[in-house]
This record gives sequence, C-alpha cells and structure tokens, in this order.
Amino acid sequence: MAAWRRRTHTLYNTVAGRATQLPDRDHILMIDWLIEPFRFSFMQTGLAAAALVGITCAVLGAYVVLRRMAFIGDALAHTVLPGLVVAYMGGFSLFGGAIVAGLLTAIGIGWVSRRGVVREDTAIGVLFTAMFALGILLMSRANSFRDLSHILFGNILGVRPTDLLLIGAIAVGVLLTLFVLHKELELTSYDPTYAEVIGLNADRLRFLLLILLALTVVTCIQVVGVILTSALLVTPAAAAALLTNRLLRMMLLASAIAVGSALVGLYASYYANVASGAAIVLTCAACFALAWLAQSIRQQ
Repeated sequence: MAAWRRRTHTLYNTVAGRATQLPDRDHILMIDWLIEPFRFSFMQTGLAAAALVGITCAVLGAYVVLRRMAFIGDALAHTVLPGLVVAYMGGFSLFGGAIVAGLLTAIGIGWVSRRGVVREDTAIGVLFTAMFALGILLMSRANSFRDLSHILFGNILGVRPTDLLLIGAIAVGVLLTLFVLHKELELTSYDPTYAEVIGLNADRLRFLLLILLALTVVTCIQVVGVILTSALLVTPAAAAALLTNRLLRMMLLASAIAVGSALVGLYASYYANVASGAAIVLTCAACFALAWLAQSIRQQ
C-alpha cells in the first residue's frame, strides 16, 4: 500500500537499460473516473448523437446569429408539436411527424415573408403561435401525453442506434449542403442587396436555410427536447461571435463549444444525476458568459 501512495514509481528495466515511469494511484483513479461513464453503450450513443447535433447546430447557428434569426430556433422547436401529436394519435413515427411539421412551418415562414411583404420575424411569430396552439388543441383530444414527455424535455441517453443513424444522415446532409453553398449563404447573410445585384436568388437561399434549420431542429429535439433546442442552436454560435468576426473561425469555435458542452453535460448527468439536456445547455451558457467576460475585459 505504501508504494501506491508515492507520486510515481520507477521501474528499472535491466534489459533496455532505461527507467520507465509508472502512473501513481491518483492518476489511475482519474483515468477510471473519465472512462467509467462511457463503458456503457447508451452513453457512447448519447455522446455521438450530442456531438452530431451540436456540430450541426453550431454551424447553422453562425448563419442564424449573422441574420439575426435567433427566435426561429425556438419557434421551429415549438411548431413541431402538432406533428408530434398527430403521429402519436395515429401510431406513426414521432420523429417523422416532427419532420413533416417542421418542414411545413419552414416553408410557410419563407412563403409568407417572401419579397418583404411581411417581415420574417412577423411571419415567425404568427406561424409559431398558430402551430403551437394547434398542437395544444390536438393534445387536449389525446388520452395520454406520457409518451410525448421525452420529446418535450429530451432524452439523450435514450437515443437508439437506429435514431443515431438517422441523426447522422441528416447531419451529414445539412453540413454537405452548407459546404457546397457556403459562399452564397455567407454573401446573402452579410449583404443580401449586393447578392441580388450579382444574380443570386436570396429568397431561394432563405427557403433552403429555413428547411435545413427545420431538419436540424427536429434532430436536436431528439437530444435536448423542444424547450432547450433554441439555446443549443444559438448559444454556442453567439459565444463564438464574441471571440471572432470571421465566419469559418466562428463555426469552428461554436462546434468546439457545442461538443465540449455535450461532454461536460454527460459527465454531469452521470455523476451528479441531473438532466443531461439541461446540463449541456447550461454548460453552453457558461461558455457564453466566459466569452462575454473576455470580450468585456478586452474592450476596457
């Protein structure tokens, strides 16, 4: 036992003629502490799902922050409610019902606000409240809401391998689309008037961005739920925007914040027995607070 209390042990290898440092007990215990939660397959699946959703939300969130569309994540997250209820009452896939409702809402927002006839934030507010009210109305007709609780509040540790494949497919599709159209989306985000002058269809790109947002929000709901989706979409990108004004660097920083927050949130969930979705978002909020503090000190 006395040997374990030493900071390091030295084992002299007479064959190699050199000393090899062996880790002490504290080091071994720390490694065990870090590895233990991920010995379970559901923790590994949850981390993979959180990383995929976090990276996708972070990259899309950069455009959301630049276009001042922070409210849309919350709106889309709530407008999937009627799709969830209809799918639940009909015995269909809740995930599929959420995707249909989210896409219909995104297309509706783009259609109502096209050509500037109605401001985009106005269209979001109208459709958000209408769809959410419709979802509540449909819920009042259902016999039980128990099976919808994991959608409303999230259940990252309940993500199944088949769900992970779907989340991964959507994440890859969204990220590839953003990669291919990066220059066009960046230009329409910074200067939509100039983009129109050189021949880019800003309305079509806005429609596409809304559809990508809807798909991402639905996959995010599977991980952190309706209530916390908006924060995961906006907070990492907002924190990164405080540290850099370059879009690519903003996306990379936001992705690192999102994935790091997912990891910290899962550790908190395992060791402190708290809700994983809430822990992830609160970690993102702490990162934003640190970025804001750093920016405030820099400006003094």
